[in-house]
This record gives sequence, C-alpha cells and structure tokens, in this order.
Amino acid sequence: MIDLDTEICVCNSLTVKDIAIVIKEHKLHDLEELIKNTDCPMGDKCEACLDEGYNNDGLNIPMVISMVKRGVL
Repeated sequence: MIDLDTEICVCNSLTVKDIAIVIKEHKLHDLEELIKNTDCPMGDKCEACLDEGYNNDGLNIPMVISMVKRGVL
C-alpha cells in the first residue's frame, strides 16, 4: 500500500491523501475534472504528476483517481 503522505503533486505540495480528499469532496470522476478544479489546483505547473510522476516512479494523479474509484482510498 502506498503511503498516504507521499507527495504526488510536488509543485502544489499535495499528497495522496490531499488529492483523495479533493476527489471525494468535489465528486470528481476523471483527470479532466480534477485539472479544471479551481478550489485546489493540481497538475497545472510542471505536469509530471499527470504522467510519469515527479520522481519517475509512476506515482501520479491518475493512480490516485483509480484508487479512489476502486474504494482503496
């Protein structure tokens, strides 16, 4: 299991837990909705969090979206 305090969106200092909370509170369903979200911007600066992950580790926003959809988070 991934550590919930792992920073996913480094430019906006958002962790797995932060992103999951935003997804749940705003009832977001996909990456496009999440990026358009203005209450808690993410994926809008370096964009590494949308693809390969900041550390090239594959830990990214789409992974968090998937985990929330599956009920893992």
